[in-house]
Amino acid sequence: MRFAGSLFAAISLAIAAPVAAQASGPALEQVLADSRRDADRVRDEYRHPAETLAFFDVQPGMTVVDFMPAGGWFSRVLIPYLGDSGTYIGLNPSVPESMTGNMANMRNYAANLPAQAQGWVGEEGARVIGANSDTVPDELAGTADRFLIFREMHNIRRLGWFHETMVTARKLLKDGGMLGIEQHRAAPGQPMSYVLGDNGYQREADVIALLSAYGFELVARSDINANPRDPANWERGVWSLPPVFSGAAEGSEERARRAAIGESDRMTLLFRKVA
Repeated sequence: MRFAGSLFAAISLAIAAPVAAQASGPALEQVLADSRRDADRVRDEYRHPAETLAFFDVQPGMTVVDFMPAGGWFSRVLIPYLGDSGTYIGLNPSVPESMTGNMANMRNYAANLPAQAQGWVGEEGARVIGANSDTVPDELAGTADRFLIFREMHNIRRLGWFHETMVTARKLLKDGGMLGIEQHRAAPGQPMSYVLGDNGYQREADVIALLSAYGFELVARSDINANPRDPANWERGVWSLPPVFSGAAEGSEERARRAAIGESDRMTLLFRKVA
């Protein structure tokens, strides 16, 4: 596990949070090597799933919320890894009827996710529950060990979902439960106009301050997903880099240059829910 700079001698991964007892299930290495992840594995060198989940102290048998799972990249890891004693909650924000296209596909997650997850991992692994923030069953309140947000803080902020998401996270997490964030990190000094736009990058200090305002205490941060080659100031935002390569034609020298940079520089932060 690699930690940023002087990164907290206080890494007390002082996870004084209640941790679920480990349950039987496949080892994480076995899950990551499964053939169903053949198409996903190309991104492991940028997303570092084993190191990231270890940093967030995710263990088999836990109840874990995965916010905005999208195509299921982390779902195909978490559901089997949590094992049959665990619970996976795929959570989407509230999506009004006025939203169409991809956003409309995020609606009615309670009905849609279980079948989708079965297509991803079959019958294996954790119990799967889908919900939108406005349809979270009351019986799930205070049951989650972890609430994870992978590369979605920019969408949460720009689309007006931040307050709802933080309130829902507090509702679902146990007292002392942990919230983990992986997010595209803006270059130091980027103006607010850049990080509030559609560029994907966020300033680390802003993310920490915003979560603090909602009763989440920073426990630790890590450079697991850092990429110092990324200048993090692209005119077309994070999508300028792989795998999208926005603005760089296939076969061009510019595309090759960006491929050598790799995916975005990312912060990885761990917070604890406090009273």
